Amino acid sequence: MAPPRSKKRKPSFRRLLKTSGAKLENKRRNRQFKQQSTAKKHRKEQRKLRHALKDASARVPAPLERYGKRPGDEDEEEFEESLPVDMLEEDDLEEMRALAQKASFLTRNLSSCEPVHARKRKSDGTVETYEKTPRKMQAEPEKEIIHLLPIKDKTGIIRQTMEKPGAESSTRPGRDASLCVAIAVGSVCFEQDIEMMSSLSPEEQQQLRGQKLQERKLRIAGLASAILADPVSSMKKLKELRSILMETDPSVAVTVRKLVMISLMEVFKDIVPSYRIRPLTEEEKATKVKKETQQLREFEEGLVSQYKFYLENLEQTVKDWKQKKRKKSETVALQAYKGLAEVAVRCLCELMVALPHFNFHNNILVLVGPLMDDPCSVVSDMCCDYVKKLLKQDKMGQASLGMVKVISGLVKNRNYVVRPEVLKCLLCLRIKEVEVKKDSEDVAPKKKFMTFKEKKKNLSRMQRKWKKAEEKLEKELLEAEASESKEKKLKLHTETLNIVFLIYFRILKKAQKSALLPAVLEGLAKFAHLINLEFFDDLLNVLHNLIESEDLTYRESLHCIQTSFSVLSGQGDVLNIDPLKFYTHLYKMLLQLHAGVPNDDMGIVLQCLDVMLAKRRKQVSLQRALAFLKRLSTLALHVLPDSAVGLLASCRTLMHTFPRCDTLLDNEAQGSGVYLPELDEPEYCNPQNTALWELHTVLRHYHPVVRTFAAHLIAGAPSEGSGALGMELSRRLPVDLFQDYSTKDMMFNPPVVTLAPKKKVVLKSCNTSPPRSFQWTRRTRLSVLHGCLLSSWCSGPLHQSTVFGHRLEGAD
Repeated sequence: MAPPRSKKRKPSFRRLLKTSGAKLENKRRNRQFKQQSTAKKHRKEQRKLRHALKDASARVPAPLERYGKRPGDEDEEEFEESLPVDMLEEDDLEEMRALAQKASFLTRNLSSCEPVHARKRKSDGTVETYEKTPRKMQAEPEKEIIHLLPIKDKTGIIRQTMEKPGAESSTRPGRDASLCVAIAVGSVCFEQDIEMMSSLSPEEQQQLRGQKLQERKLRIAGLASAILADPVSSMKKLKELRSILMETDPSVAVTVRKLVMISLMEVFKDIVPSYRIRPLTEEEKATKVKKETQQLREFEEGLVSQYKFYLENLEQTVKDWKQKKRKKSETVALQAYKGLAEVAVRCLCELMVALPHFNFHNNILVLVGPLMDDPCSVVSDMCCDYVKKLLKQDKMGQASLGMVKVISGLVKNRNYVVRPEVLKCLLCLRIKEVEVKKDSEDVAPKKKFMTFKEKKKNLSRMQRKWKKAEEKLEKELLEAEASESKEKKLKLHTETLNIVFLIYFRILKKAQKSALLPAVLEGLAKFAHLINLEFFDDLLNVLHNLIESEDLTYRESLHCIQTSFSVLSGQGDVLNIDPLKFYTHLYKMLLQLHAGVPNDDMGIVLQCLDVMLAKRRKQVSLQRALAFLKRLSTLALHVLPDSAVGLLASCRTLMHTFPRCDTLLDNEAQGSGVYLPELDEPEYCNPQNTALWELHTVLRHYHPVVRTFAAHLIAGAPSEGSGALGMELSRRLPVDLFQDYSTKDMMFNPPVVTLAPKKKVVLKSCNTSPPRSFQWTRRTRLSVLHGCLLSSWCSGPLHQSTVFGHRLEGAD
């Protein structure tokens, strides 16, 4: 026999619609009930107030009515006086007199139907008026009712209600009372301190403040030492130390709060474990564990909660400063919030760098990110420095990814109006390789373990059991090792770099004239070799258009050139692109360098020369190499010594890369045409018809390393022999030599050697006797160099080292 069918039916769609309508009806009734209860309370209070006023007015006795005398009253008075009073007994006479004094029968309103003694009987059962006044402590709040879903039975629809849970309302009066007491006590103490401080002299006030501050310092130091000695059992002391952040004494409040912030920061840096603490599940809480494990769990839970409260206090301090919010207690003046906020920001930055693995690290990144673009230069510079430090020391890439996401959101939300230093922080990313798109064979996962069918076919039941236990053990060992795999690291770096390029391309597309363009071009120059091949053509066109627009500065144009060749030197080798226009731009821009401010850009120029000529030697023609070699030797005449050393080192690299460049060391012209130094096209300026006469002038340079390089190049840049360079110079790159001999510190490198007594130098004319003799001094050396600069555009070499038709003698 089949089982009986269930009488319950699935609710139809129409019934579900009715149910949703019932929900809406319940919400409407709840709203109406709240409005009615509020109105009812108001009417009840008004009614009690009217009753109280009515009772107060009833207590005032009404005055007796007085009537004027009517004609004939005198006869009545005479008649009353003539009555024989002695005929009445004394008891009757006293009763009549008492009735006359009450006079209720005379003052009663005769038009009312109320009996004479009705009011008296009614007032006998009444209570005093002060009992009728409402008392807040005795009045119980009406319970709120929540309407639930209705139930339907045979009788019809039954509406359900329940009281709203009021667990919080039961505890609120006590907390409110304690809070009021605490505020009252604090205000009283605050007023007493102010009165006491105002009664003291300035010297006594300063002495009293020093004593209070010393007491607070000793207390902070004692608590911090106790916490560091035994962190597991010192959570109460950690909480007590954090409570000192709410110091209320106005004379020492600012200093004490700063000390507590820094002390807590150092304490957390010491006691925080080297792993992330996760919340326990319900199953883990229900299981019984050892006493030590339970103690460790309590320590971790307390540590996370106290760390969270501490971060919230720091965040609130920064927000109060940003919003210029004045506290009600006015313990800390509004002007002092800036100093507190700077200390709070410093603590946040220190924790961000020191604890990148611990809880709430992403929250700290979200707090510090917008402060990198703060109007206050102290705060913004501090945040940028700590972010650079974080990116430099991050090896795995998790913290870098979070920081890059924050910066991307910041730049986009502020419509690309941020400080350039924000984007310059991205240059500190430690990204050297990313995931490249592979073939389908490489992407396919390799079989590491046997499948279930293979195990069932090839292994016995016991062997399968052992195999399963072995695989489980291997997974646990990998988790215990806690080592990040290379694939995960590459994945994080790839995602980070994609966000970085997204920031750069947005600015190139939407904000080409913003102040962020130099930082964008510098970042593209660093990470250009990691860009996907799909963007190469568009990126090169954008960079060329930026240079052609002539809206860029000299440094920005150099970054554009460096970026384009960085792109072509990496994955762009497979592309058949001839960047002749970028060679022309650099050749034209070289002569804009001089010994002033552009000398700082020499490092970028040397990097561009290395990428354009040395690393792309197969794509560079001989004419182009000769033109650059001549232009660099000319440029070495009017730059600082460090730049001259770097340029001559680049000339040496060119002569080694292109051996046929030694034709410029001869005076014989090859081919037709005349060298055109003013032409901006390196391919058509006829560089083979000139000579490197500048090297003879540089031979008399005052810097010894410049003279050494000039002599080496004149000898043909040999790798060995008498004209070869030493090991300390030959193995150094041009950029490294430029940095080694830098003059930023206004120091001469190498140090100046003390010379023998100066010789007299006679300036003789070529055909006549010398006009006068003069002392060979630094000024004369500079004048001679100035003459060399003026004659640098001559096409022939300086014969016999003459300047302005004169010959130098004895100028060693």
